Amino acid sequence: MTSLGRDHGGRDHVGRDHGGGIDAALAQYGGTRAEWLDLSTGINPLPYPVGEVSSEAWSALPDRSAQEALIRAARDFWQVPDGVSVLAAPGASALIARLPGLHAPGVVHIPGPTYNEHAASFRAHGWQVIEERHTEEPVQARVIVHPNNPTGQFYGTEDLGAALTVIDESFCDVAPERSLLRHATVPGVIVLKSFGKFWGLAGLRLGFAIGTPGDLERLAEMQGPWAVSGPALEIGTRALCDSAWARETRVRLNEEAARLDALMWRAGAEAVGGCALFRLYRVRSAAQWQTRLAERRILGRVFPYAEDLIRLGLPGPDGWARLEAAL
Repeated sequence: MTSLGRDHGGRDHVGRDHGGGIDAALAQYGGTRAEWLDLSTGINPLPYPVGEVSSEAWSALPDRSAQEALIRAARDFWQVPDGVSVLAAPGASALIARLPGLHAPGVVHIPGPTYNEHAASFRAHGWQVIEERHTEEPVQARVIVHPNNPTGQFYGTEDLGAALTVIDESFCDVAPERSLLRHATVPGVIVLKSFGKFWGLAGLRLGFAIGTPGDLERLAEMQGPWAVSGPALEIGTRALCDSAWARETRVRLNEEAARLDALMWRAGAEAVGGCALFRLYRVRSAAQWQTRLAERRILGRVFPYAEDLIRLGLPGPDGWARLEAAL
């Protein structure tokens, strides 16, 4: 039986391997979308309560004041240093697709295994990609996913230093004390932030690049005007200003990650990595685990490079009993 998330599930229109893929799961195992519990992503299952959105946000072109309000909120939330710029975009993926265009093609080091969209984007811009964990070869660019997806590894200052250094902190809001954002004062260093993961609003499509003004001005020119929608500007500003929600959410996510580890341990899996938004487990056969879960309408995440690893996100309040019964 085909393994979801490896050969079919979770792939986009160019065949890149991702989490998600409920459509493929439905085709293979049946059921309706509402019946499925998607644990293949690392998205907060209790999203930020967006509240009411003004009619102007839907009907008018985003104005400068709304954009400036979002940037101020982002600067305050992430404590962005003076002299460093913040650029909002329609999702971190939109920035990942454009970042390789900031420099002439060369050699980029992307330590793997990791989120594969970075390598795909650099290759599309004509770069040579090195994916080994360590390399002695001179490189013109380096990408680190911090914490790494799926291993949860954090990096340090010694891992920076290329002319173009991308630090993808899409999952780092669960551990803000580990952020490398202070290095964004250096030209060529760009930190990415994703709004969809920690706040659980992936469908809003909002992301940020943080770096020196020169680098971000070029990125802004690439994406053009009105890149971020009015509702995203309004909701993003509201959420970034809600520091109490962020503090409470970090506590909850860590507690639930520990709960998931305990549940999986009792089922015979070994926790080997991840962060508070997703956990990585070593099992005897990841494909068999994924099939067993899928037969019970639960979608997990396996990887083409490891037959013994499965990644699960947090199930949310209504999913714990279902997951325990499936295991």
